[in-house]
Amino acid sequence: MTQEGPDAVEPEEPSGSFGDAAAEMANETEVEGGEPEPVDELGQARQQAAERTADLQRLQAEFLNYKRRVDRDRDLVRENAVFAVLSPMLDVLDSIDRAREAGELEGGFKGVADQLERIVAGLGLTKYGKPGDPFDPTHHEALSHIGTDPEVDVVTCKHIAKSGYRIGDRVVRAAQVLVVDPEPIDAPTGPRPGSARAEDAAPDSAEQQQA
Repeated sequence: MTQEGPDAVEPEEPSGSFGDAAAEMANETEVEGGEPEPVDELGQARQQAAERTADLQRLQAEFLNYKRRVDRDRDLVRENAVFAVLSPMLDVLDSIDRAREAGELEGGFKGVADQLERIVAGLGLTKYGKPGDPFDPTHHEALSHIGTDPEVDVVTCKHIAKSGYRIGDRVVRAAQVLVVDPEPIDAPTGPRPGSARAEDAAPDSAEQQQA
C-alpha cells in the first residue's frame, strides 16, 4: 500500500551508470529508427555538372576531328579531279613553251595560249623550274650531268628541258633538267707533279749565262 502523509516515501529513479546507459540506448534507437541523415545535394550537383562538361568536351573534340577529316578528303578529291583533267594538257603547255622560246607565239595564237595558262593556273596548276635552281630530287628529274661550274656550290639546274608542274604541294610532273656539279674542293691548284717550277729553273738559266 502506498503511504500517505508527511512520512510517505517516493520511489527513486534509476541513477548512476545504469541510467546513463539506458538513456544512450534510447537515443541510438531513435536515430536508427528515425529519418536518414540529409544528403549533400550541392556536391552531387557539382559532380554531375563536371561529368556532363567532360562529355561535352569529348564530343566537341570528336566533331572537330571528323570535320578535319572531311575537309582533307574533300581537298584530296578535288586535287585528284583537277589532276585527271590537266595531266593530258601538259604536252600542250610544253608546246606553248617551245613556241614562246622560238619566238613563234604571236597574234591570235598568243592570246589563246595566255588564256589557257590563266585557266590552268586558276585551277591550281603551278609551273616551276628555272636555270639556277638547286637540284632537288623530289622536284627535278636529272636527264644528264654536263660537267662542273665554278660559280655553283651545290648541284644546280643549268638547263630546263621541260618545266615541272604541281597542284598545291603535290608534284604532277617533275621538271626535267640538265645539271652541273660544283668543282671539287680538293682540286690541285699548284703545278702538276714532275713539272718544273719557275724558281727551280731560274738558277740553271743564270749558270748557263755565266758559262
